[in-house]
Amino acid sequence: MNDMIRYTKIPSGYLMVLREGDDAFANLEALMEAEQIPSATLVGLGFAGKATFGFFDFAKKQYEPREFNNLELASITGTLAWKVGKPSVHAHGVAAGRNFSAVGGHLLTLEVGTGSLELTITVHQQRLERHFDPGIGANFLSIGGE
Repeated sequence: MNDMIRYTKIPSGYLMVLREGDDAFANLEALMEAEQIPSATLVGLGFAGKATFGFFDFAKKQYEPREFNNLELASITGTLAWKVGKPSVHAHGVAAGRNFSAVGGHLLTLEVGTGSLELTITVHQQRLERHFDPGIGANFLSIGGE
């Protein structure tokens, strides 16, 4: 991530425009820290130079990762929250390559490709936390009292 400003304030939260080589998750985490965002939802689209999708294997309690390159990200959606005092990004996406075959699921990593990635971040007033559920071996978003 370079030092250029990648976001601007809008009435509902922020508009973030990332460029080639930017790490989407690192930029979202930096935004959360800089602006002290309590929680948010995000939507977006753009280009992925490299995206790692993961399918969660509940028996093994881990993601089965698969990396794809040079995709057009048709959709990304997710939530921003906190986990043990640090920003926590949970995002899913759908993307397609030159052959128009789509892939999708949980995004583990996302590096912007040629062009840009446009994200709309809608900020919520309540601070939300993620907690680990040992029964399923994964994190969940707590909306209070859990």
